[in-house]
Amino acid sequence: MATVAREAMSDEQFTRLLQFFQVFSNESRLRLIGHLANGERSVGELAKLLDLKEPTVSHHLAELKELGLVDVRAEGNMRIYQLNAKALESISKDIFARPNLAALVPKSELNEEERLLRAWVKNGRIVHIPAQEKKKQIVIRWLAGQIDPARRWTEREFSEWLGDFNEDYATLRRYLVDAGYMARENGIYWRTPENDPAS
Repeated sequence: MATVAREAMSDEQFTRLLQFFQVFSNESRLRLIGHLANGERSVGELAKLLDLKEPTVSHHLAELKELGLVDVRAEGNMRIYQLNAKALESISKDIFARPNLAALVPKSELNEEERLLRAWVKNGRIVHIPAQEKKKQIVIRWLAGQIDPARRWTEREFSEWLGDFNEDYATLRRYLVDAGYMARENGIYWRTPENDPAS
């Protein structure tokens, strides 16, 4: 099944992604994050714990602070650092979200089906249902791949679910049945395993 990416990642997003991986590719920074996860620390305390010089620790902290992973506050003449756990969680979820990872692939490296889907599916919604049969089937096959094969739906439930993808849910429902991806009986819909788009 083809994946769908949102628009190509911007230079700013790509740079942020690289910074994130650079931060976590360094053993000292990983250990530093680990110590901060256990509590606030000064540069001096971190230097002793890591067996590093204070300027080196300060450099690592500056990189973490640039990504928003570390907060700092003054305490007398000292600067106390703490881990910004919420920022770490937020960045991780954003960076490792499937659409963001998929957006790393330049359009030139996508196959024809992926390029077409990128134009017709934006942020998980079908913005255009092609009229041409071959192209329409690409969209319908992608949509079928989003359906839980173990679920049974009433027509109302299935229509509401399809409505999240496109307001013309009736057309989508008909196309899915006509293409053999969905079966229906007594008002209940389910995905047919013999037409699994992922297979």
